[in-house]
Amino acid sequence: MQASDQALQHAGNELAKLLESQGRTMATAESCTGGWVAKVLTDRAGSSAYFMAGLVTYSNDAKQSILGVEASALDEHGAVSEAVVRQMVSGAMKTVGVDVAVATSGIAGPGGGSDAKPVGTVWFAWGAGDGRTEASVKRFDGDRDQVRRQAVLYALQGVTEFLRKL
Repeated sequence: MQASDQALQHAGNELAKLLESQGRTMATAESCTGGWVAKVLTDRAGSSAYFMAGLVTYSNDAKQSILGVEASALDEHGAVSEAVVRQMVSGAMKTVGVDVAVATSGIAGPGGGSDAKPVGTVWFAWGAGDGRTEASVKRFDGDRDQVRRQAVLYALQGVTEFLRKL
């Protein structure tokens, strides 16, 4: 399934309105999506009211130095894992000082996949300052652009649903 620009814009606007109505601030910690979640959230005028920072931590070293991801989590589980995206969320909230964060880490392709983690595998996490964090893994089909677009859409929709439950 291709996530259109219109679908991304709609999901970003929906999340933005929810953040504004709840009076919350947000940051992103992105790997495979390369800042695309942050881009969608900042396409809307006035986004500085709710969006504070986008942290693109593509390398493991950046995940460790910027977000405080533990080397042991990377060694034991790999960058594309629940343990790592959960730590990315908490690191983003701590580093930026926001109420909510979302993290993405995946294998967009065309190479880099394995039997255990094929191309298209993306881990997500979203969390709030009260310590609640949820994580989810999805497997998307398509080329690199299609995988990333679907991941951005899923991240935006996931944060929105998470916030509605708070």
